[in-house]
Order: sequence, then C-alpha cells, then structure tokens
Amino acid sequence: MSVQNEMKKRRTFAIISHPDAGKTTLTEKFLLFGNLIRESGTVKGKKSGKFATSDWMDIEKQRGISVTSSVMNFPYKDYQVNILDTPGHEDFSEDTYRTLTAVDSVVMIIDGTKGIEAQTLKLFKVCKMRGIPIFTFINKLDREGRDPFDLLDEIEGELGIETYAMNWPVGMGKRFKGILDRQNEQFVQFTGNETETSIPYDEINDHPELAEDETFASAFEELELLDGAGVEFSMDAVQQGEQTPVFFGSALAPFGVRTFFEEFISMAPQPAPRKASGDMISPDKEEFSGFIFKIQANMNPAHRDRVAFVRVCSGKFERGMNVTLDRTGKSIKLAQTQQFVASSRETIQEAYAGDIIGIYDPNVYRIGDTLVEGKETFHFEELPQFPPEVFKKVVVENVMKSKQFKKGLEQLVQEGAIQLFRSLRSDEYIIGAVGQLQYEVFEYRMKNEYNVGVRFEDIGERIPRWLKSEQVDRSKFDDRSLLVKDREENYLALFKNDFSLRWFQDKNPDIDLIDLFEVNQYSQ
Repeated sequence: MSVQNEMKKRRTFAIISHPDAGKTTLTEKFLLFGNLIRESGTVKGKKSGKFATSDWMDIEKQRGISVTSSVMNFPYKDYQVNILDTPGHEDFSEDTYRTLTAVDSVVMIIDGTKGIEAQTLKLFKVCKMRGIPIFTFINKLDREGRDPFDLLDEIEGELGIETYAMNWPVGMGKRFKGILDRQNEQFVQFTGNETETSIPYDEINDHPELAEDETFASAFEELELLDGAGVEFSMDAVQQGEQTPVFFGSALAPFGVRTFFEEFISMAPQPAPRKASGDMISPDKEEFSGFIFKIQANMNPAHRDRVAFVRVCSGKFERGMNVTLDRTGKSIKLAQTQQFVASSRETIQEAYAGDIIGIYDPNVYRIGDTLVEGKETFHFEELPQFPPEVFKKVVVENVMKSKQFKKGLEQLVQEGAIQLFRSLRSDEYIIGAVGQLQYEVFEYRMKNEYNVGVRFEDIGERIPRWLKSEQVDRSKFDDRSLLVKDREENYLALFKNDFSLRWFQDKNPDIDLIDLFEVNQYSQ
C-alpha cells in the first residue's frame, strides 16, 4: 500500500466536552462499533465493578472521571480510526490543549439539557484558533432538555460558528420518538433499545401512529422552518472550521450514534500538511516524521515504564527504524512501539500519517520533540505552553525515601500536567498546576506508583512572570515576588497578587516581565 492511500484512510480526532456531557460514553460506543469491546463500561460503575475502557488509571476508576488523555486505534470499514479521549475536567485542560495539536478534527459534545458550558467554550476557542473542523453531537435527547432551536442559536451566538442541523429531533424526554434524517429524507425511529427503524418520508402515511401524532407533525413544521432559513450545508466551510454539522441523539440509549459516527468519519478530514520550521510538511512525504505531544509514566505499573505519544505527520513508520531527534541531533532506533486502547496495547510494526503511536521513552524525550527519518531535521511548530495558576511547596513525608521522591517527581513532571520549580532562597520544590485536582492526582500517583507519601504547603495564589537571566538581580525579590527557576533553568518571579506585580513593575521598569500565556497562547 502506498503512503498516500494509507494516509487517506486515517481519521484522527479528539472528543471534547464539559464534564458529564457524555464524552466517555460516546467514546465507548465508537469502540463497540470497532469491535474492540463487547459492552460499554459504566463510567461511575463502582457497584457493578465495570469501568470505562478509556479510563485506565485507578484514580479514574474510583472517581468516575477522565484525568488523562487516552488513545484508541481501530479499523472501521475502509477507515483507520484514531480517537483521543481527553480529560473533561478543567484542571486538566493543558493536557487537552496539547492533544488538540495532534488531531485533524474534533467531536464536540453538548448536553442537550444544559447547553454550552464553561469547559466546552474554553476548548472550542482553542479549536477555532487552530482552524480545526468541529462536528457537534447534542446528547441526552431521551431526557427533557432545552429547545433545539435555542441550542443552535446558543452555539452560533456563544461560539461564533454557523450551524447546520444534519438531523432533527422528534420530541424529547418521554416524548422522544426519534430523528428526522435530512440528508437521507427518512425518519429514524427510537424504539427504546439498540435497534433503529428507518422509514422514508414518502412512507410516513403508511404509519398512522406517526402521521397523526402531534409531536411528529410539530417536528416536521420545525424542519420546514430550518429549510426556509436558507443556511446551506458547505463542506468547505466545515473544513475551514466555519460551519459545524450538528447531530442530535443519545449516547447512553444509544440512539443516533452509529449514524453520527458513519457520517462523521465520511466527512472528517484526512491528515493535512503541517507547519515545521517555516515550511509545510505534506503527509504523503515519503520520509517519516512526527512530534511528541504527550508523555505518560507508569502505564504498566509492573514495569514502571514511560511512553511518549507520537503523532505521525508524514511518511511511513516502521518498527526498528532509525530517526533523528531534532532537539539533540542524535539518532535513535524506535524498537519498542505500540498502539493503544487506553492502557491495553500491542506492538505495532508500521504506521502512517495520522496515526498515533507510543514509543518507549528511556528518559530522553520531551513534549514537543520532533522525530525525523534521515539526517535533515526540522521542527514542528512548538506546542502551546500554559503558566500554572496554583502553586504549592511539596515535601516528602519520609526523608529516607528522598530518592524515590525525586524519581517520581521528575517522571510525573515530564508528563506535563504539573510544572516543577526550585526556590532560589531555600532550594525547596514548588509544584505549579492549573487546578487543585492535579495535586490530588499527583499525591495519589506518588503513593501508589512510587510508594512515597508527600504533603503540600500552600504559598497562596501566585502570578508567574518569566524573566531574562541577564536582568535578574536577586536583591530585588522577596516573599511577595518569590524568585524561582523552572526545569529549563529559566528564572521567573511568583507575585503574590496584582498589587505586588504592579508595584514591582513601577519600581523596576527596566525588567521585562514575560507572561507565558500571552507569548504562547494557543501556539499557531
């Protein structure tokens, strides 16, 4: 098979939503279609002992949430599907931001009972800035929810993207009867189980229980309003991220999910050229290239391993091939390589542009590294960096376990969910994170994966500003502007509040205070 033919089969996408909108449930239905699982895990299934396939950490199973991006690969009909199921919780949004750099499209799930929620809005903005095509699934139609027109208006008003309803619900909650399929001009009937019956529009009169039903008649009138609104479906607008096809259904029922999945993968884009060192690298370029967007430690607790997740951007990957790491210029043999269904994995012999593969990390890779076949290297545009919002000192409870503490600290920091700093005054470790939940996950994993107890000491909310090393004068910093270094030995000051920041700026106008969020915002 040629690189070009294989590349055209790839559909690589992320699923984004606010927590509890049904993201993990929808993912599991897709895995059922791919014959990867026989039954869906119950996301909060503590009593039944079933857990979502894509939630593989113990803490995820206990709390019923996704706290790390998981990757699932499977064939479906003529396609090779790569799904990245991302954390919905806002405390792990940085992991999600990075994941969005590795996909070609996005499925956005909206809870039909709640509409657009805060995390959905935040993630959508990242997609919009990157021009990622967005396909919308409005979930939970089998519950009483908001008016479908209101939901479409909210998407257009809040998100600034045109909507095109691919189907239309007939009733909702207890009155939910199914959907009107606009593309195929048929009614797909909700039966309350997994079977879906399709009735062409011109045969509706043969079913008096439908033809004479008020809810059904009302839905047809609404459909006529939609048709008269004049919005036309545009594949070009979808590919540009300017229009989102909207599907209604229920992931849990499940209803409308298979239709959505099949229409989505037929419309979703194949891998596109990517910017690297100022040039565009085509996915059908013969030489292999890819970048690391995620590093995960201890996916296999028995072996304490580290896996770097690579988005293949061009060419053909072959197990055992030699590649060049652009950051160091060193040649590396990729012998231990896998594809995944969450924590389950199997050795993979080859992969093509669009695929996500895992490679064994002997502690040499960093997030953002580019791997290139051959000696001529280039660098895929830098992944977005985000400054932490919460800072705490971290201390090992038992000093006899300092070695394990440092090892665990180093490995978990390299995953990117937390950032590590050293105080210049006391040489203490300070952890920065986007939210409180990351500290709970860090504490849990240190205890369960490294057998080390830790405690945190709060230093209050801090505003981080990076500094140019030649401008650093230690005498100018105190507790209100705590001077620290990050992992790359860069200086930064942690300001106690806005007042402290402004006071320092007024007193030291010659010192540049760099806001990392502004510099790297949604790195284009």
